Amino acid sequence: MAAKDYYQILGLTKSASVDEIKKAYRKLALQYHPDRNKGNKSSEEKFKEVTKAYEILSDPSKRQTYDQFGEAAFEQGATGSAGGPFGGGFNQQGNPFTYTYSSNGGNFDFGGFSDPFDIFEQFFGGGNPFSQRAQRRSTYSLTISFMDAVKGATKKVNMDGKTQNIKIPAGVDTGSRIRFGDSDVVIEVTPDRKFKREGYDIVKDEELSFSQAALGDVIDVETVQGPVSIKIPAGTQPETLIRLRGKGVKSVNNSTFGNHYVRIKIVIPKNLTSRQKELLKELEGEKKKSGWF
Repeated sequence: MAAKDYYQILGLTKSASVDEIKKAYRKLALQYHPDRNKGNKSSEEKFKEVTKAYEILSDPSKRQTYDQFGEAAFEQGATGSAGGPFGGGFNQQGNPFTYTYSSNGGNFDFGGFSDPFDIFEQFFGGGNPFSQRAQRRSTYSLTISFMDAVKGATKKVNMDGKTQNIKIPAGVDTGSRIRFGDSDVVIEVTPDRKFKREGYDIVKDEELSFSQAALGDVIDVETVQGPVSIKIPAGTQPETLIRLRGKGVKSVNNSTFGNHYVRIKIVIPKNLTSRQKELLKELEGEKKKSGWF
């Protein structure tokens, strides 16, 4: 099956702005909303499709991943290739954002993307298109550090003039909601300079010298679960991804962990000595003779 183009689904180009993405989604969501097309399976599928496209393209991190790796990076249970970033481990815990709603006795699956209530409240001024939606709850925002999100923490939040201790479970991310009494606490996570998070997976760049990549080496890698020593095979190429299974973020739903991906960056020296230049010229000569490199 051909990969879907999320930009094309929304009628946009890759240069579309965030506002253009929102406007395109709003228009198509209204057009294909199941309540306006009762019993029309093709409209339901189209609504699911545009919702999924919006979920990816409206999030800067997800959009960057999609632009680089395509739709396959977001397929639940997908197995990656050597050239993909997730090597078969992406989202293997299951997508935690799966919702259904009931409208006049009918159920509609949003395909594992986005709580539709939040989307429609955002776009339609707080209007409630779902008759069974619970009354709106008080919402508070809380910004936490990257490692507090990964490891979990206890934070103080001021609610109606009272200080409350909120337990943050390990594995939360930006947009996660924690229910506390009659209120919701919405989490905002500060990005980390070293680690890039993709769901429950972590991607971190590791720099190697030319000789380390060509000859192989053993290096220490920092993960969110602690340091790990890994073997770099001889002949490792730039942008190679090495998967460290189970060294990523803990799932908020169960005891499983994501993976850590080491992305290899080859550092080319800017200033070479005369001897180093001679050696590289000799190496280039050997390459031309034998074609081994």
